[in-house]
Amino acid sequence: MVVAAFMAPAAVFVAIFTYYPMIAGSQMAFRNWNLTDLTDTSWVGLGNFREVFTDPAWGTVLDNTLLWVVGSIVPQLVIGFAIALWLRRRFRFRGLYQALIFFPWAISGFLIGILFRWLFNSEFGVVNDLLQRAGLIDEPIAWLADPKTAMIAVLIANVWYGVTFFAIMILAALQSIPDELYEAAALDGAGKARTLFQITIPYIRTTLALTVLLRVIWIFNFPDLIFGMTGGGPNDETHIVTTWMIKITQQGDYGKASALGLLVVAILLVFAVFFLLATREKKQTGKRGVRA
Repeated sequence: MVVAAFMAPAAVFVAIFTYYPMIAGSQMAFRNWNLTDLTDTSWVGLGNFREVFTDPAWGTVLDNTLLWVVGSIVPQLVIGFAIALWLRRRFRFRGLYQALIFFPWAISGFLIGILFRWLFNSEFGVVNDLLQRAGLIDEPIAWLADPKTAMIAVLIANVWYGVTFFAIMILAALQSIPDELYEAAALDGAGKARTLFQITIPYIRTTLALTVLLRVIWIFNFPDLIFGMTGGGPNDETHIVTTWMIKITQQGDYGKASALGLLVVAILLVFAVFFLLATREKKQTGKRGVRA
């Protein structure tokens, strides 16, 4: 009874602010819920989902989302891994560099977007200035005015922002690897590449899998940077699923936005299940190989 009395306030809080919005939002996805006409909230079944799939912007949004996730995750993983390997070495001021790596992660995504919007400004941006000084371009590039270059710009910003998380997680995993393993590998004459692929990566495979999974989920649901940098423009060409969902919500079409939200949840759940099953199978295969 005492435990229940202590847990009751927290349970009520979670029910009001977590479960109720989830249930209400899910229900909206199947109703004609639009702020322009609240007199008609009739049941429309899969009508809102049909509107999402038949919207002319859906194809562009889906392509952008795929590019946003893959184009961010791969460079973040590679660069973050390289930084973590470097920070694991013993050198002067290593502690200072390890502390500085946390800095980007402490800034909000929206502020990062504003910062990079200034860096990529076509008139006084630092990026154009450096490229012109290096002789790589003759005239300033309107990075955020062209859909193709705008998407490249937001990807660069997101890679810079997310590298920190990979570096932190991988560095923590690397520090758990016993030095004896590396010493034994050195005695066996193993080179750096062999040590990396036969000791380092297998030892931290679980951490890598978890980090990639978390980053995919976060990047998929990360509209802050895009809103701060392009606002989804130009001409709605840099929208991803979550920024498009927010735009639909701002237009008052809560039913369609809720349907899109459920689609996001379904996509991420399916990805998480298949990803975890795949990594688990690889891990078991690796164990059988070691025993053999």
